[in-house]
Parts: sequence; C-alpha cells; structure tokens
Amino acid sequence: MTPEELKALQKAVSKAKRIATEHASQLHDLVEDKLPAGYQELPAIAQATYDACVAWAEANDKLQAAEAN
Repeated sequence: MTPEELKALQKAVSKAKRIATEHASQLHDLVEDKLPAGYQELPAIAQATYDACVAWAEANDKLQAAEAN
C-alpha cells in the first residue's frame, strides 16, 4: 500500500469517527433533553448512530490491516 493510500484510509477513519460522534451527540441530546416526550425519535437516531459506528469500525479495521502489512 502506498503512503497516499494509507493517508486516505486514515482520513476515512477520521471522517467516520467524526460522523459517529455527531450521531452519538444527537442521541445524547435526545435522551437528556427530549425524553420521554420525544420517544418517537429514538429508533431513527439510535439506528443512525449504530450505522455510523459500524461504518467507523469497518474503516478502522481496514486501516489496522493496512498498517499491519
């Protein structure tokens, strides 16, 4: 893997982590400020948070594998 490809993977992991953190923040705000009245928003925000975390984990796994080689 070239240094440019490795840098691109690192950037993808950083972006995925930022997105996951943003979703986690939305989930936190919902729990802290809107529940129980905003309970209908919970499934969508929780799923988006989960999906963003999965995307981060996949990107991070790719980076770790590339760094190991």
